[in-house]
Amino acid sequence: MDIEKFLEQTAPKIDKAIEKYIPKKFSKDSVLFQVTPPMYSYNLETLNKAISEPIWEMLERGGKRWRPALFLLICEALGKDADYCLDFAIIPEVIHNGTLIVDDIEDCSEMRRGKPCTYKIYGLDIAVNAGNAMYYLPLLPLMAQSAKLSPEMQRDVYEVYVQEMINLSMGQAMDIAWHRGIANADQLDEGDYLQMCAYKTGTLARMAAKMAAVLAGANKPLVEKLGSFAESIGVAFQMQDDVLDLTGQEFAKKKGGVGQDITEGKRSLMVIYTLKKADSADRKRLIEILNMHTSDQTLRDEAIALMQKYCAIEHVKRTAAQLVEESWSEVDKLLPTPLAKEKLKAFAEFLIKRSM
Repeated sequence: MDIEKFLEQTAPKIDKAIEKYIPKKFSKDSVLFQVTPPMYSYNLETLNKAISEPIWEMLERGGKRWRPALFLLICEALGKDADYCLDFAIIPEVIHNGTLIVDDIEDCSEMRRGKPCTYKIYGLDIAVNAGNAMYYLPLLPLMAQSAKLSPEMQRDVYEVYVQEMINLSMGQAMDIAWHRGIANADQLDEGDYLQMCAYKTGTLARMAAKMAAVLAGANKPLVEKLGSFAESIGVAFQMQDDVLDLTGQEFAKKKGGVGQDITEGKRSLMVIYTLKKADSADRKRLIEILNMHTSDQTLRDEAIALMQKYCAIEHVKRTAAQLVEESWSEVDKLLPTPLAKEKLKAFAEFLIKRSM
């Protein structure tokens, strides 16, 4: 299966579904106002300027839309038509883009996907509010289509949402604390990193898979196993992101240069592994560079060289592949449709081997 082509074909469908619920321009007929009609006035221009415009400015920058694609593949692997879940597949994607807007503020980032961050364009107040709105607006399909879902399905989907949104905040807290160099940031082990990733990047993949499984009628054990599989994809995806930040010229260009994570002082698994393996002089020097939060490319290259010296990049690639392989073995025999199952496996492998 050509995964890149699949993602290219899926992305416009997802964007169309998003626009159905979060239009580029609100009107009085928008789903939002059907679900929660205003008491006094619509204030369309205000909402368009402060909500729709910044949200769509971010969404139209691109992105792989792999979380909703995973949502649709899980539905298909469980014997449902992929379009059955289409409107609900927007939930993790819109939330993800909301986290990007908020993360950029928390990290004081300059660029996102080759353009100035949302808060740089619209201001902190608009960006914070729009980012937070993106945590809740994608739930509109659940409200608008509640009659199509059993009470048990509704309960289970909302429960997944609440659990994973809590996890998301825990992961971000850990990441922020570590790249600021507080809370034992230089004594971390692999388990600490994996837990942060499971919370932060694994969460929305897990949300996508569990919601899809619930909506496709899977039993609870299978919902949980598919959630764990998706979490491993999310964690591996983050690891590959970290690798590409240090090695992928085209990838890094969109973020502001090779080694942007070093500027942020990020404790990636490559950093953690190097700090464990390095001699005292190299360990001290890597910590020193990370704590500088420097944009100097020479210093960033020095930090990358230290990680290469201890084969940290190869270690992370191996770990990512192993994570996905182990979790796949748990769900492989439980999925009923062979073709959709193979697509799902190919999808996971693509995400951890991509170059962009």
